[in-house]
Amino acid sequence: MRLRLDLAYDGSDFHGWAAQPGLRTVQGELGAALATVLRVPAVEVVCAGRTDAGVHARGQVVHLDLPVGAPDLDDEAVARLARRVNGVLDPDVRVRGVRVAPPGFDARFGALWRRYAYRVADTPGSVDPLTRGHVLTWPRPLDEALMNAAAAELVGRHDFASFCKRREGATTIRTLLDLAWERRPDGVLEATVRADAFCHSMVRALVGCLLAVGEGRRPVAWAAERLAAAERDPSVAVVHAHGLTLEEVAYPPDDELAARAEQTRAKRVAGE
Repeated sequence: MRLRLDLAYDGSDFHGWAAQPGLRTVQGELGAALATVLRVPAVEVVCAGRTDAGVHARGQVVHLDLPVGAPDLDDEAVARLARRVNGVLDPDVRVRGVRVAPPGFDARFGALWRRYAYRVADTPGSVDPLTRGHVLTWPRPLDEALMNAAAAELVGRHDFASFCKRREGATTIRTLLDLAWERRPDGVLEATVRADAFCHSMVRALVGCLLAVGEGRRPVAWAAERLAAAERDPSVAVVHAHGLTLEEVAYPPDDELAARAEQTRAKRVAGE
């Protein structure tokens, strides 16, 4: 049986998603809690987006296959699983729902897109001490019109090597579906960033580039110029992790899940 879990967490005290010996990670904590509840030695969990240290999630999606030795779960037991696992987990990570995954579901390879938000407080009136762990405080005012003009040139299918931390043999070609800024009623600037997938540090580097444009240090054309260069430039800052939240992951209809996962997996293998 494969289960889908919908997950939220405050990334402040985690060393990212991926399990690492001796470090507190979301994958490590969730796997251990599930193992305790299911009374098995270990549980392997796969996520839709491997968040970095300090990054938060409101819409993370995870799948797991019940390991050998786990009890059979009927519909009632599946429905109770979220409450039981949350009783073991610390309060900074919550399972928001559990369901039996439809055939062909894969949290990572089956996703159509991931949507992140990055939040910035750039005026004294928009800085809220109660949200300081989730919103970046910026010392200078930002012009969202300039930032949106620069962002528009980055949308589409491109090689985002200029905004990614390279992994040997991995592709940096991604399709950026949305990148836009909006000022909320409370004055906080919020970026919506949506793509088929993201490479390491991509969102935070894109935001760092656009902040430089928004405060007038760089012209609007600079973002497109950095993209065209297709190589990391130290002048493009990677902003702090705490302003970033994984908000949503989308999947195709159930009858298209297997085909989507197969297509994505083949593409990743060819690209990596």
